[in-house]
Amino acid sequence: MTAPVRELATSLGRGPDLERLRAAVGEFARYGAADRSWERLLLATGPQVDPALAAHRRALLAWLNAWGCRLRYPRDGEPDVFGAETAAWWERWREHLPGQDATLATLGDTEIDVLGGCYADLSAMRATPGARPRSLGPTAATKMLHALRPGALMPWDAAIAEALHGARTADAYRAHLRMGRDWARHLLKETGLGERELAVELGRPGRPLAKMLDDYCYLAFTAAT
Repeated sequence: MTAPVRELATSLGRGPDLERLRAAVGEFARYGAADRSWERLLLATGPQVDPALAAHRRALLAWLNAWGCRLRYPRDGEPDVFGAETAAWWERWREHLPGQDATLATLGDTEIDVLGGCYADLSAMRATPGARPRSLGPTAATKMLHALRPGALMPWDAAIAEALHGARTADAYRAHLRMGRDWARHLLKETGLGERELAVELGRPGRPLAKMLDDYCYLAFTAAT
């Protein structure tokens, strides 16, 4: 890790300023596999992932596994548990997600409160077939929510969640979104830029601020361990 990004690990809980975020997204850009897996997801689903569609659910599962979630695919003759459970979850929660154009900085407290329940239900969802099925789990749940609303919802992994919040509960997820929202608002105020212009300024045009803040968290709390 370069020195500017290594310093991120010493700022536990504090958001990045412009130069720290620039260092983080520049370093994360070297992780090409992450961007390629996202591009494959979008090629399979179009610009928006719609879990009502079986093909999109299959693409979501492949993307989650590309990110190391290790969700077993159904064998011949086994039910598509992930597909069925995701479709049912989507029916329960689709109307409660932020709009497609929502951004992290625009999330309201009421929206975040509801998203905690959405996350908890998704995390507990049965995701694999077999005699010993497993739930989707906290990391995969936040990644899937990010895929559905990439402009608004930050993902996490176990290292990020534990370092910043000490837990991966619904309340911790709410705290993560509120923290990310505050970071986003501070950066936009600091720079005087809109989110699209900020991404261009950082050399990552089209990349949501929610994901660039996750890049920062990954380098500060996951890659640093």
